[in-house]
Amino acid sequence: MTKLIIQIPCYNEEATLGLTLSQLPRHIEGIDQVEWLIINDGSRDRTVEVAQACGVDHIVNFDHNQGLAKGFIAGIEACLKAGADIIVNTDADNQYCADDIPKLIQPILEGQAEIVIGARPIQEIKDFSPIKKFLQKLGSWVVRIASKTDIPDAPSGFRAISRKAGLRLNVFNEYTYTLETIIQAGQRGMAITYVPIRTNGYLRPSRLVKSIPAYIQRSIITIIRIFMTYRPLQFFMMLGSIPFSAGFLLCMRWLLLFWGIIGDNPAKPRVPSLILAAILILVGFQLWIFGLVADLMAVNRKLLEDIQLRLRRNELNSKEEKKQESFKA
Repeated sequence: MTKLIIQIPCYNEEATLGLTLSQLPRHIEGIDQVEWLIINDGSRDRTVEVAQACGVDHIVNFDHNQGLAKGFIAGIEACLKAGADIIVNTDADNQYCADDIPKLIQPILEGQAEIVIGARPIQEIKDFSPIKKFLQKLGSWVVRIASKTDIPDAPSGFRAISRKAGLRLNVFNEYTYTLETIIQAGQRGMAITYVPIRTNGYLRPSRLVKSIPAYIQRSIITIIRIFMTYRPLQFFMMLGSIPFSAGFLLCMRWLLLFWGIIGDNPAKPRVPSLILAAILILVGFQLWIFGLVADLMAVNRKLLEDIQLRLRRNELNSKEEKKQESFKA
């Protein structure tokens, strides 16, 4: 039996949650059971009451607001414990068209992907300003390079995740999960793809993008941090090559001046230039050493991820066995 759980992170969503839930399907071809789950991220309004009135099957409650990233991963864990084979994540503001959920999960049902991202028609969305459209396009391009994927809409929160992928996902960033999970999936070799989806009219401004400069800053930090986590040697090699190259060129210039090949005064010592060249070369070497050490530490991280995956599987399997035993009794 294939179970699909649709999860919705919520923070003070009483005004829009009812409409969002009313659009969600209860029956999908190829799926035996469809359930709904909300993550109540410390809401201070009637979000939980609205969810209960609409027949939500599962509710994950936080005592206080912990942010979108923690809410997302808590929802994934709750869905896995509830026996989900496929998890669909969507927003509470009814931004994404729920009728596209069958299209979203199709690559997973066909075994073609473990994660599917719903790609919005960014250029056609009237609520997005020209600068926001440009930044969305630029940010997605950077994520494609960092993740080695072809996802055209990296910030999209409308996505489907298989049980196998859900067990392997981790989110370290406290701001958002969207960019990190794509880079993580691409760097860890998970099968990830996208499908074009439709959007509904926007009911409220984005709470994640409070200001364009702040969003850009946080997105850049997220991309760099995840790239350092999964490709530390490559990152520090590139970073160290900058001061090393500058120092090497400065050193060559000093030698040419010292040998009298260029310049008018070969006897002039030019000690400051030589000292600066040495410092830059040492900084470059030091960054390369950091990369080697970080790469060795990454081996331990991979081992810990494997252990975490086994623990999650064992925990879920033991719960399934207990349910079966209680059912037989």
